Amino acid sequence: MSSNCCQIVVFFPDGRPVPEVLTEQEAIEFLRLDDGPKHPEKTLQYYRTEGLLKGVKIGKKLRYTKTEMLRFLERLSETKEEKYCNAA
Repeated sequence: MSSNCCQIVVFFPDGRPVPEVLTEQEAIEFLRLDDGPKHPEKTLQYYRTEGLLKGVKIGKKLRYTKTEMLRFLERLSETKEEKYCNAA
């Protein structure tokens, strides 16, 4: 069985497929931080500092895997769900 059978295909808002390894700018686009906070780079840094998002150093550059980005969104949505459920 091929390992590609369970790959999740994800696209940027402009229709480009998301690569397996993302640059900081691509991570910002993926999370749609480019149309929100004034300093999206600092927002990514905050997520890393808080242990919510893991970056990978490749050479001198910080990168993010697509898998980690999807896990981050899942963890974030679970936290939000718990917050709303506990408030009810």
